[in-house]
Amino acid sequence: MAAGYQELFIEQGSDFVTTITLDDVYGEPFDLSDYTGKSQIRKSYYSANATAEFTITIINPIAGVIGINLTSVNTSNVPAGRYVYDIVIKNSNNERTRVLEGIVNVLPRVTVF
Repeated sequence: MAAGYQELFIEQGSDFVTTITLDDVYGEPFDLSDYTGKSQIRKSYYSANATAEFTITIINPIAGVIGINLTSVNTSNVPAGRYVYDIVIKNSNNERTRVLEGIVNVLPRVTVF
């Protein structure tokens, strides 16, 4: 399965929550039973360290639904700018698949709450 592409927009200092639904090569929901996920944001593909890490939750494994989350504390610590990210899932056999990638745009905030 080739990774999909999605550009994300995150507002600095705000909670970021979204879901994605994964399909297999036949257009059917990708069964995520027995999978875990991981996702990092980096300034570039060649950056040695992650700028932030999304929390990945398997919301509905049979329907292929994944939750992606960054808290307001996390987004406050990310300088405004453009970044790259991807989401990798791993099954119990330790087989890893990159399912989504793209650009993250972190928009600067004005109000500090």
